[in-house]
Amino acid sequence: MSGDPTKAARELLAFYIEAGVDVCLGDAPADHVASGGEEGALEPPKPAPRASPVVHPPSPPSRTPPVAPDAAVMAARQAAKNAANLAELHRILEGFEGCVLKQTAKKLVFADGNPQARVMFVGEAPGREEDLEGRPFVGRSGQLLDRMMAAIGLDRSSAYIANIIPWRPPGNRTPTPQEAAICLPFILRQIELSHADILVCLGGPSAQALLGAKEGILKTRGRWFPCLAGSREIRAIATLHPAYLLRQPLQKRLAWRDLLMLRKAIDSAPS
Repeated sequence: MSGDPTKAARELLAFYIEAGVDVCLGDAPADHVASGGEEGALEPPKPAPRASPVVHPPSPPSRTPPVAPDAAVMAARQAAKNAANLAELHRILEGFEGCVLKQTAKKLVFADGNPQARVMFVGEAPGREEDLEGRPFVGRSGQLLDRMMAAIGLDRSSAYIANIIPWRPPGNRTPTPQEAAICLPFILRQIELSHADILVCLGGPSAQALLGAKEGILKTRGRWFPCLAGSREIRAIATLHPAYLLRQPLQKRLAWRDLLMLRKAIDSAPS
């Protein structure tokens, strides 16, 4: 190489250009031999690590913010009061957002049977079959209720059927006291707007909510209670829930006694 440093620098620069070197990797020279590389080898720059793509979880479905329980009860009372008839009460319940059970239920289970009937049966809450069909008492317990009514000359054309809770609790769990309190104004208004003059509470929860019963259903059943339905008072009796009778068939004898009392009350009451 020539002793002229300028000429030598030009020749080295020309060699770099021919070799494809077009960028400076550092301000100071690096001794690649001392760092373990092969003599005269240039270590290529390491590629920058690729950033992992950011995966955002899917946004949860929008839900109506929960309403405070006390506010929900007050809203339910006002909404139920505004219903002038059963059809309007049905529409109000379909639009009511104060009960969280509505968010998990498939359908509103309002009522079945004849709203003009003199006898009204009220259970606690719908189950899976009722939730799918939108009618109360259509599963196994409903089939038993049909047979119980038929034994005293009733059917769904001569009785009105509903539940305290119009939406199925998830997994058929027991409704919470707050859920029952929110739904109570609606079933009370439903009883008031019906033409029933005899109420049959199916099971302990129904008797406790509608009749204020403090004892268990085995002590409450077979007794008459007054039930205030708005501006009128009707007679009410509690009996064993069909679902309980499916689990305890020996107790059907007690339910039969209650049904005979119901039949006697229907026959003795003025039409």
